[in-house]
Amino acid sequence: MFSVFLQAFEQYKPLRRRVLHVLNTLPKEIQQDFLSDPRFTISLDNYVPGEGSTVFMATPGGGGFSSRSVVLKLRLSECDEAFAHYVIAHEFAHAYLRNGPWGDISNTEDAANALAASWGFPVPDKLPWVGL
Repeated sequence: MFSVFLQAFEQYKPLRRRVLHVLNTLPKEIQQDFLSDPRFTISLDNYVPGEGSTVFMATPGGGGFSSRSVVLKLRLSECDEAFAHYVIAHEFAHAYLRNGPWGDISNTEDAANALAASWGFPVPDKLPWVGL
């Protein structure tokens, strides 16, 4: 069902499994929202020190519809699994909310954290701030 979203991770099986786990855990209505929106994409960050990176995403459309691109770093395949799941879910929450508020939560980072937690991926007690 999510194969189109996982193409970028075919060579990176641990990250592919982590992304798929989070996608499979999302509520069905969120899954359908992502599957039915051609602006929703998941990409692998291809940053090269000294050269930069290239990310292709949909341009904003009419009516305020913006791109819903999620770009993940390869390091998410090597870090603690619970932390990786949280980061992936947090980024999916941003995409679902279109980088906006959620309910009464107006701060977009807090909104993404709260929504990810409602999906079963809370902010870990210890965050490994290592540049992910």
